[in-house]
Amino acid sequence: MWQDIKLRFAKLNSLEKIIAINVVFFMLPFILTTVFYLFKISISGWFNYVELSANIKTAIFRPWTILTYGFFHASIGHTFWNMMLLYISGRLMLNLFKEKLLLNTFFIGIIAGGLTYLISYNVFPVFSSIEGSLIGSSAGVMAVLIFMASYMPNSPIRVFVFSIPLKYIALAFVFIDLAQIPTSNAGGHIAHLGGALWGYMYQRQFLQGNDIGGWFMNTYEALKKSLSGTPKSRRPKRRAKTPASNAVDQKKIDAILDKIASSGYESLTKAEKEYLFRAGKQ
Repeated sequence: MWQDIKLRFAKLNSLEKIIAINVVFFMLPFILTTVFYLFKISISGWFNYVELSANIKTAIFRPWTILTYGFFHASIGHTFWNMMLLYISGRLMLNLFKEKLLLNTFFIGIIAGGLTYLISYNVFPVFSSIEGSLIGSSAGVMAVLIFMASYMPNSPIRVFVFSIPLKYIALAFVFIDLAQIPTSNAGGHIAHLGGALWGYMYQRQFLQGNDIGGWFMNTYEALKKSLSGTPKSRRPKRRAKTPASNAVDQKKIDAILDKIASSGYESLTKAEKEYLFRAGKQ
């Protein structure tokens, strides 16, 4: 059965793997609690080692929590809506770009949300007497959503019987987070906004040819290679494109993006869609 699970997991794309891992990690605490209860094992406080503490000293001594907090959720509803929104926006991203872009956007979004949360709780006086902690992948989900809403703002998304441009859905989520900071779960909403800011910045830089999030997957692959002992590839280096060819390509991409902004993604011709798809895969 374990071999069958591993085989099925290996066939999933990056988006599906993120969703599957989040679902498993949501169920894991309940399973462990039941098992430890049956064997009379005390597990009080173990969750502190995966959630992100607002105490900056605690967070520094548990650096892994800047990522692990993003894979645990407070409730079924918290998990379901995060994964639903991630699936919708992530599928749009994978239709146009490589899986690496999705992973960079999502994971750095979690890091950005966690850092925004930490800074806010240690800078703003309103949080001075509050001991808080953060869980949930919402910051990473918001990063992916805002990236795609900035890239193709007029792309229609079906909501029940209505088709709503993606930009309005993204703006609604940002407004909800801003409005709810004074009322409930201030730290969570601040983290969401940190992820959203990262998604917007990444999209703007990416269109200009600057992959400012590329370091994440490059670091992961370097670590994976060093741990596995895989020798470095000796394939010859590719020649860089000339500035002139890059300029021509960018002008064509800009023209297509302007058309998306004014008339929506569906207004593109088949050739334009194919060109944009190929450009995103380069």
